[in-house]
Amino acid sequence: MGHYEERLERDLTRLRKQVLKLGDRVQKALEAAVHSVLEVDKAQAAEVVLGDLEVNRLSRDLDRLCHIFVARHLPSAGHLRFVSSAMRMSIALERIGDYAATIGRTALQLSSPPPEPVAHDIDMMSEHAGRLLKRALKAFGERDVDQARATMVMAGQITATFDKVFADLGKEGERGERPIQDLFGLLATFNRLERVIHQAKNLCEETIFIETGETKPHKTFDVLFLDERNDGASQLAEAYARKGWPDLGRFESAGWNPAPTMREEYIRFGIEKGLDLSDARPRPLETILDQIADYDIVVDLGSGAVERLGKLPFHTIPLTWGLPLDGDPEEAYKVITPRVRELMDKLGAERDDD
Repeated sequence: MGHYEERLERDLTRLRKQVLKLGDRVQKALEAAVHSVLEVDKAQAAEVVLGDLEVNRLSRDLDRLCHIFVARHLPSAGHLRFVSSAMRMSIALERIGDYAATIGRTALQLSSPPPEPVAHDIDMMSEHAGRLLKRALKAFGERDVDQARATMVMAGQITATFDKVFADLGKEGERGERPIQDLFGLLATFNRLERVIHQAKNLCEETIFIETGETKPHKTFDVLFLDERNDGASQLAEAYARKGWPDLGRFESAGWNPAPTMREEYIRFGIEKGLDLSDARPRPLETILDQIADYDIVVDLGSGAVERLGKLPFHTIPLTWGLPLDGDPEEAYKVITPRVRELMDKLGAERDDD
């Protein structure tokens, strides 16, 4: 190996070590922050908040090393991927440091330790977040793409537990035994721990990008369209979204009082518009109520559906469009399709055809 190659490898190793050093620091800060909340250890909380200054310095040092590397080596291909990812990792890790500081500030404001159910939830989420962050950094340090992918899958499964956590905190609020300030602080703690899990996933995506060149996949969404009968308008919305944005996610429809069969005029109209409704069947909403947490967005095309769903999961977004759906299929198409396009635009998609 020549002198230049040796210096290149030395500088790459230095960058990798700096990422891991920053990662180790934020891991310790997160652990200390959570402990300070559970024990209302205000001295430890103050140390966490002040320690964020060191995290910021380490992040700036990493950025500086990245810029020096670019100026010195004019990297391309794999080396350029590494530097760009290291800079994004610096941002992600600095944010985790900010989350730890926010949790520490919460501990400084708490009047008493969290009640047992909430403390258990905090401990559980902290354990999940810490383990995922550790695995993400280990995958980066060992250049282990398989471990990075496995960690991303784990992160996707764990974030669903936030609904239970939020419910437990809501019950505590209903008792009215704690100051509102405490409840907001504990909610902020849960939120920051959830964000740590998302950042761990981002770190894994950067590791995969460094080693393979694969970019972050586009986010997909599960969308449910609802009306009363599910024999026309909601089926039309489902088919239109599925045809126009096949890569954006999963589109389904249902009705809370479904008809026995599809309306023939909608099937014929669908053929005119290139939307095949010949195999569509009205679907009872009650058969999927226990799966409602699987949907990111629930769209009530008219009105009355959301009330029948009950309390939605924390991460599910309800939309009520209040559209007039009593006309013929062409009228329904005219009012539905602009709203579907608008929704897809908000989700960041581009339509293949009109």
